[in-house]
Amino acid sequence: MSEHRRKPPQPQGGGRAAARRGPSGSSSGRRAAPRGATGSPSDYGFGHEPEDEERSYSGRADARRAAQRSTGGRRRAAEPSGGRRGGPAGPPGRGRGRAAPGRNRLVDYPRADKYGWRRWVPSWKLVAGLFVGFVGSLVAVAGIGYAMVSVPKVDETATAENNVYYWKDGSQMVATGGETNRQIIDLAQIPEAMQWAVISQENKTFRDDSGIDPKGIARAVFNMARGGQTQGGSTITQQYVKNAMLNDQSQTISRKFKEIFVSIKVGATVDKDQIMAGYLNSAYYGRNAYGIQAAARAYFNKDAIELNPGECAFLAAMLKGATYYDPAGSVSIDTSATPQANRKRALVQMQDTLDKMVEYKHLSPEVRAKYTTLPKWQNPRSNTQLSGQIGYLVDLANSYVVTHSEETGITQDKLQQGGFSIYTTFDKKKVEELTKAVSKVYKANIKPEQRPDTDTHVQFGGASVNPETGAIEAIYGGEDATKHFTNNADQTGAQVGSTFKPFVLAAAMSWGVRDPDLGSSQAQDERTIVSPKSLFSGKNKLKIKNYDGTIWKNEKGEEWLQTNDGNVSLGSPPDYKIDLREAMRESVNSAFVQLGMDVGLDKVKEAAVNAGVKESTLTGNTFPSFSIGISDPSAIRMAGAYATFAASGKQRDPFSVQKVTSKDGVIYTHKPDTKQAFTSKVADNVTDVLKTVVEKGTGTAAQLDGREVAGKTGTTDGNKSAWFVGYTPQLSTAITMFRYDDDETKKNRTFLEMFGTGGQEKIHGASFPAEIWHDYMEKAMKGLPVETFPAPEPIGEVLNEDPAPTPTPSVTETEEESPSPSPTPSETETEPSPSPSETCTNFFNCDDTAGGANGGATDGGTGETSPSPSLTETEDATRGNQNGGIFGGPAG
Repeated sequence: MSEHRRKPPQPQGGGRAAARRGPSGSSSGRRAAPRGATGSPSDYGFGHEPEDEERSYSGRADARRAAQRSTGGRRRAAEPSGGRRGGPAGPPGRGRGRAAPGRNRLVDYPRADKYGWRRWVPSWKLVAGLFVGFVGSLVAVAGIGYAMVSVPKVDETATAENNVYYWKDGSQMVATGGETNRQIIDLAQIPEAMQWAVISQENKTFRDDSGIDPKGIARAVFNMARGGQTQGGSTITQQYVKNAMLNDQSQTISRKFKEIFVSIKVGATVDKDQIMAGYLNSAYYGRNAYGIQAAARAYFNKDAIELNPGECAFLAAMLKGATYYDPAGSVSIDTSATPQANRKRALVQMQDTLDKMVEYKHLSPEVRAKYTTLPKWQNPRSNTQLSGQIGYLVDLANSYVVTHSEETGITQDKLQQGGFSIYTTFDKKKVEELTKAVSKVYKANIKPEQRPDTDTHVQFGGASVNPETGAIEAIYGGEDATKHFTNNADQTGAQVGSTFKPFVLAAAMSWGVRDPDLGSSQAQDERTIVSPKSLFSGKNKLKIKNYDGTIWKNEKGEEWLQTNDGNVSLGSPPDYKIDLREAMRESVNSAFVQLGMDVGLDKVKEAAVNAGVKESTLTGNTFPSFSIGISDPSAIRMAGAYATFAASGKQRDPFSVQKVTSKDGVIYTHKPDTKQAFTSKVADNVTDVLKTVVEKGTGTAAQLDGREVAGKTGTTDGNKSAWFVGYTPQLSTAITMFRYDDDETKKNRTFLEMFGTGGQEKIHGASFPAEIWHDYMEKAMKGLPVETFPAPEPIGEVLNEDPAPTPTPSVTETEEESPSPSPTPSETETEPSPSPSETCTNFFNCDDTAGGANGGATDGGTGETSPSPSLTETEDATRGNQNGGIFGGPAG
């Protein structure tokens, strides 16, 4: 090889270059002599170097570093030939057989002998090890948890505390755990059908399981982790543990695990019969009845041992949640829990339970076939302390506390657990006097034994509201809370009749009537405020018009004629004009129906709602008779709405609880919320007109000695309800009377006519209701200072006034004289159904359909058609779901 192509000498020693060259040296076979050469031929390139000399030349450390720089580890050591750049293999020796890095790690992950994605796939040994470790940990935790828990004593948690209720003056009314009622009985006193009913419906493997359902628990834990409900997964043993042994009823994972461990221990150490008896004795069946014995008494007034399979299946349904299955309804808790809806749910659940009992061979098909309808149930209260009016007062206070749970922090469950002191607004003296006033009238006039066809099922209701605060100071809910279940002060479904007319007047003085010469949109803005001196037609069979003068017609094109009581026209002939004060005094239908149309029924509705009537209790406002009381607000709400007028337009929602305390101190205090519903000018003018009703009109029976009174009578078509609502400056009171078949077990419950009731040809608001109002208010106002209503300021324009004076006397000068025959209050109070128009041949008021444009009224939601339409102060019957609960829910 020529000299100029020979490579220059390489540095001596090891290093990266030496490692690359390998044992062969340069391409010519010659190499520089290392330090300490011996002078042998091999030292000069004539032969091979020993392996030890090669290791000395390249260095063990250099070899190790070269191996570490490779990406293959063991693969590098295993290469049979070729170097990093394709040269010959390195020398043999210990370095060639070394284990790859990571082989000696405790956990070989990522895996050192794999490449790419395979390095991240765990080996089966690793997976198996982790699984064994996880299962072992669970077993250890379960063992520790099982060892640490003990079976709690049932008696320490199964007895609920009382709630204590106080009168307005701070004296104690009653101490009760919300009627908590529990009597422990042995399993031998519980029918086998009851045991099999809950097993079939709740936990069919109860006799064989360990006390828990793993699948159900996993589902419950998963739901909790997602923030959902823990429903599902509870065996009878778990429910028994939860109901009778655990104080903590919170829905948390820690409490659920505690329940699981205690349930396992109970399942392993307690006899199944004992668990079953404990569960049935501690479970809640609704109606504040705890345990099967209390439930049997609460629903059927019998001992548990006497329950038949149908009744057992019925009570098993109550365990699902009595709020939605109690056939009496629970609308004060949930507006969807109406009696009709609850009965349907209860029947479906009961039938399902019976079917499962047959399927699991716990009941014969022959016996099962006997129970296809709900059993006959009743509404008794177990706590005799809640008899009379006390039960209604406690119910009203409880309803307020629960429906205002966002403010009180008290749910239905918490209330049932007890421990609260509830200070109510109820005045003990007023409650007693109202009860006496009703009882006096009832005993003197209502004789069901002598007049069974007319005097049975007569009901009264009443309520008093303080205009200054909105506090409910007294109610009359019925004869006895342990006998009559529905609170007549809070929910009835009875229409209010002419007591609705003040809202029409308030709307006319607040917004005014629309200009008949303008389009509908412009007329809403161009309005004329109405003076009480304004004249409207009091003609009987008045053809009702729209505000623009066109004849009002329903969707079928039929006209409407509005009648007055007795088919008499009031006012000055020939057009029978009458001012609004006199029309209110004599309760003239035609004048107020037309006034409502001129103002707009939407404004009439708005005025009622602003005054305090719950919108849910108002019927549709597309029909002229809306203005004369086809809606059914409660007595409490009517008293509260009239209290708005008494307070010069300031509206305050009625309330029944002043404050609530517990062991932690005061947890709720009522905060007044006042709204200006009407200007003082409007409210005071309404009051001034209503004073005339009591002084010279249909409400004279309500006059109080030495005190100013404003009020209005009301009687509905068909004579099915009668009202008097009136007020002084310090107290507003509503009294209602009706006949209603309150047998909860009947499917078709209806309002009944009161012709002949109490020995009278016809019941009016001016009769028994006004008499009760007078007797009660005389005693309720005793000792209070005499106050007068504010003098009203002049308001509005006089509409429809004749250009020349007419014989009609002025309101303020000669109101005592009437230019037309003025019937007595008993003759003029009621407002019968309107008569059909002379031009109508197929008029909806002429046919048998009730309700007209309102779609047909029904009695009690049963579909029974009312024979008289709801086109005046008509019944609209009970309109299916009866609305009227004070705190927003429909009545039950």
